[in-house]
Parts: sequence; structure tokens; C-alpha cells
Amino acid sequence: MSALIRRTAMPVAAGLLLLLPGQALADDTLPGGGTQNPPGHHEKGSATDDGKLSAEAGAVVYDRPKNGSGGKVGAVTPTGNWTPPPCWYAPKYTPAQLQKEREPIWEAESTGYQWDAQQRDRYVNGKPYKDFNKDKTGKGYWWDSYIPDGREAEPGAFDCDKETFWVDKGDPPPADIPEAVTPEVLAKLAYAEIRVPGTKVTLAPKGNTTKVNLPTWAWLNKAEFKPVSVTASVPVLNIQATTTAEPISLKIDPGTKDAAIYPTSGVCPLNTKTDQIGEPYTKGKSHETPPCGVRYLRSSGDGTFPLKATVTWKIHWTGTGVNEEKPLPDGEFGADQNVVVQEVQAVNR
Repeated sequence: MSALIRRTAMPVAAGLLLLLPGQALADDTLPGGGTQNPPGHHEKGSATDDGKLSAEAGAVVYDRPKNGSGGKVGAVTPTGNWTPPPCWYAPKYTPAQLQKEREPIWEAESTGYQWDAQQRDRYVNGKPYKDFNKDKTGKGYWWDSYIPDGREAEPGAFDCDKETFWVDKGDPPPADIPEAVTPEVLAKLAYAEIRVPGTKVTLAPKGNTTKVNLPTWAWLNKAEFKPVSVTASVPVLNIQATTTAEPISLKIDPGTKDAAIYPTSGVCPLNTKTDQIGEPYTKGKSHETPPCGVRYLRSSGDGTFPLKATVTWKIHWTGTGVNEEKPLPDGEFGADQNVVVQEVQAVNR
């Protein structure tokens, strides 16, 4: 439900319009954040001279032309316990838009006299705001909470439960509201939109069918594994942030304890000279030790071993007012691929 409805435990009449996060009241109010624009599409939010907000202005807008694409892309999993913000505050209403939303709710008398009176005092009677701040039209906006589309069930999604508050144009949001949108918050929201290519390593010399005790080389196609980025912005505030993910290493789990991995840590670093993780196999190296790979010590029998390849992505951001890259937690993305390991057939003469 909307931040307004969430803040009251009063019963709601059947005829009262309930707004989900991301919905707008008619065409005047701003939609919720987390809009899923097509890759490369960038809507421009704006405010007219009379302070009327366009439909996109308060939402977070994403630019994705440099993001990962294709059918096997996926979101990275942050390392540690960190997660992107499940909610935030940003401009949502002009004075006229807030009045248009609140007055019908009060007139419906479905939320109780006491609550309605408190709301009228807060927004109309000068405790602390007067007449919805209509005398400040064009000089600021009413801020309210947003929840990213599709993340309503996540822990903390409804923690942004502060009453709608006013911020003058050019002023920072209140310092006691850490969830208020800033370039850093935008960077963290863009983190959640990062998509990276599916992790399928190339294996050689025998591909996904190998032999017991045969060193198997593993590497990633450098054309696919390159930096990706997403830019998030709130145009009406003229702030933005770009979050970038760069592949830095590959971790191999052979899918069985009966295997040796190369290097022994199982982590293959990015070669900054070649921009390659691992080294492509070339003919004649079948008995050499690969810089990145695996050697199976027993057959997979009639089945397969689920080799898991996980890429670690170093993630950082820059944005409005930020002159150097700022770190965010690394992210990981991996996938399994089935490997058949056959016994070496002896030839008797």
C-alpha cells in the first residue's frame, strides 16, 4: 500500500482507492521508483514553471545501454550481508497534487476522525505545514517513500514509513532520513539493476567430456566478460550515479572432491594484460598444467559432475558531486555445467 495508507491501522472503506508502490493517482502524481525502462531508454522527468511534476520526475530512471544483455544474463549477488536499499524517499507531489490525494481520503471518513484531524493539522492547519504549502508552489516538493518494483516482499521494504515531508528546491533532505535519495542511494539502486553474462567457461582439450587425470584448461570469453554499468537518476533533482561492475576473478568448483584444481585456491584472477580470465588452450599443451582449470581423479560413471564457475565482479560508482570512484560490495554470479569424465581406455597389444 502507499506510504499514506501504511501509516494508519484504521479500517479502510471498500470505496477508498488504495495505491500500491509504483502506482500513481490519476496522471498528476508521480509513479513509484524502480521503473523498468527498455534497455537504452531514458525518460526525462521535469517540472514546469508552476511546479507541476511530470509523471517520471520523482521516480528513479535507469539508463541501461551499457548493461549486460542476452538470455543468460543475471543479477549479481552481493558478498557479505549487504543488500541494495529496499525503499527510499524522493519528490512525489506538488502542493496541489498532495491536496488532490489527501482531501478525498479525509472526506471519505474511513480512517477515523482522530487520524483525519491529525493529518489536517499537519498539512493544512500549520502544525507544521499550512494549506499544503501552496504558497511555495514551484519552490519545492513533497517527498514520500518509494519501493522498487518487484521488491515489495523483501525485508525492510516498508521501513520507509515517515510522514510525507516538504523539501525546498536546492536544499538537502533532512539529515535524519538516511533513505532520502542522494547520488550514493542512486548508486546502490543501480547496483540492483546490474546484469552480467551467464558464467559458462570454455573447457579444453576435450570440452565438457574429458578424461581421468587429463588437465582440463578453463577460460572465459573476454568479449563477453567486460565491464557493465547502469546509470540511475532523478532528473527533477538533477542528480545521478553510475554503478560499474568489472570481472576480476573466476572461481571453479569441480563438483566433486576427487579433483585437483588450478590454481590450488580455485580462484583464477583476471590477466590485466590480456583482459582474459584463464588462458585459452592451444594444441600441444594437453599435458601441461593449466593456469586455470581442473584435473578429475575419477570417472563420473554413467553421470556427470556439476562443475560450477562463479565470476566475482568488482563494483564501484561515481556520480553528482563525486570526483573519484567509490567502492560498493563485490558481486558474484555463477552457473553449473555438466562435465562427463571418462576412464582412460588402455590398449593391449
